[in-house]
Amino acid sequence: MASDASRSRDEAKHVTETVAAIVAAHRAGTMTPAQTVARSYQRIREHNHPAIFISLRDEKDALAEAVRLADPTLPLYGVPVAVKDNIDVAGLPTTAACPAFSYLPARDSTAVAKLRAAGAVIIGKTNLDQFATGLVGVRSPYGIPRNPVRGDLVPGGSSSGSAVAVSAGLVPLSLGTDTAGSGRVPAMLNNIVGLKPSLGLISTTGVVPACRTLDCVSIFSLTVDDALAALAVMSGPDDADPYSRDRPLAPLASFPAKLKLGIPQTGQLKFFGDHEAEKAYGEACKRWQALGADLVAFDLAPFYETARLLYEGPWVAERYLVIRDLLASSPEAVHPVTREITVGGSRPTAADTFSALYRLEALRRVAERSLAPLDAIVLPTAPTVYSTADVLANPIELNSRLGTYTNFVNLLDMCGLALPAAMRPDGAPFGITLLAPAGRDAELAGIGRLFHADTGLTLGANSLPQPPLTAIPTQAGSDDITIAVVGAHLSGMALNHELTTLDARLLEEAVTAPDYKLYALDTTPPKPGMLRIEAGAGHAIKLELWAMSPAAFGKFVAAIPPPLSIGTIRLADGRQAKGFIVEPAAINGAKDISAYGGWRAFMAERAKA
Repeated sequence: MASDASRSRDEAKHVTETVAAIVAAHRAGTMTPAQTVARSYQRIREHNHPAIFISLRDEKDALAEAVRLADPTLPLYGVPVAVKDNIDVAGLPTTAACPAFSYLPARDSTAVAKLRAAGAVIIGKTNLDQFATGLVGVRSPYGIPRNPVRGDLVPGGSSSGSAVAVSAGLVPLSLGTDTAGSGRVPAMLNNIVGLKPSLGLISTTGVVPACRTLDCVSIFSLTVDDALAALAVMSGPDDADPYSRDRPLAPLASFPAKLKLGIPQTGQLKFFGDHEAEKAYGEACKRWQALGADLVAFDLAPFYETARLLYEGPWVAERYLVIRDLLASSPEAVHPVTREITVGGSRPTAADTFSALYRLEALRRVAERSLAPLDAIVLPTAPTVYSTADVLANPIELNSRLGTYTNFVNLLDMCGLALPAAMRPDGAPFGITLLAPAGRDAELAGIGRLFHADTGLTLGANSLPQPPLTAIPTQAGSDDITIAVVGAHLSGMALNHELTTLDARLLEEAVTAPDYKLYALDTTPPKPGMLRIEAGAGHAIKLELWAMSPAAFGKFVAAIPPPLSIGTIRLADGRQAKGFIVEPAAINGAKDISAYGGWRAFMAERAKA
């Protein structure tokens, strides 16, 4: 009986570790956001390792913010998040792991602001390789975060604290950055998921640059679905970021029936004598085949050549630009290894830069041809693992080896998803990374989530069981148009027949981003009007997504009477859909019913009256 009781307690503990489980518990009322936030602070105290966080938010302030959360439909409702300390969080200093560089930002970075708007609660700022220069996690005056999976190994960098915080169970979600692999190598070394989005998909406004043309905000989580949920919230164009791109995130895709994965040609892989890593990669490839993937050999040589450009070419000058004033005034304030790497950025000439750009463009064309027939390529996340002692003794060479399969990715404008693949006999984690051309983030997630589930690996460092995979919502056909309805066209409502007679199909219930107000219009039958306002200043409104053929969509839209029309609706998870909006002039005198959160709730209350 005692063992059964212990097992029940363990199962209860595991229930609310992932983002999805935490949000579900908050919505069900079995836990509150404040309880979950308090749990994170308690775990940080119990873990008692000061090198993970550079600064923590005052617990009372975080709890107060959690208590104020009033909308359970928010996609990250009450989820505690840690943020790498080169990303601005209002009220906390941004140090980039260099005290002399520290400043207090006046506002959140765009990525953090979007997380807050989605219901996330920021806990603190995490340690990193100084100025995000490194893949090892040992180049910080704030200490070295201990790897919770195997304590003698480096935690991985530069996003060391963020990865450790998720692996150790201190938070379920964290932000890193990724220029050369900093969102992927720490994921492997901590047995967690690392999502490196397409460049420009998440704004870098409010992020201390490493290489500004190549930087992106990355995501650490326990599961692929959690990472994709965070990506959906943060993605979207930002006029304040000149490198932002308007590239809508596709819905989560199912595992392809005929998946083609690229693997390097025989003899091209490097493991630096690590036979356990080599064996683990071979077993991962066999797992892909068992899942139905066709493995296709491709030439990795051009990718290796591209990788060398990152640190051997003029891109180091971008790192130099960020801290050249500090190097001139207080060189001793910069970590010795970071200083040695960065000062090299002062040497390349303009001619060197253009020569490298020309070569990169040629390599991009070669890479495009290699990738064209493939859904993705699959590589080891890193070729081996190293102990902290080994890296401190040989800091530059061993760091460079860890970037063997990561350094080329942003130069070639690719997206990536780092996944746990195995636990080696020596207790070290091994991971693989899926890579594809930019824009395929959701496609990689659809592929990767099934692989991760199939490994049966526990999550992070705490032996947490993986939750069952949730079903992917019904998707619109490739030729269908998705339309969002918010009022009388909802299923069971007065005008729903206008959809069903056109053979429209209900896909799912959803909610808008908190950017809208809903008004009760004076029409027969009663209808609402939804008006878009300033981002984050409105309410999240419940709606339904329906799929229609283009011909049916045209007939439907042609029959819509004023003051309603069809515009582009932004959903809470970052997707966009065509849907009903109202002309601003029509809301004069109309009742604001936004607080009801949707038309159904308003009509139910009206029926009671």
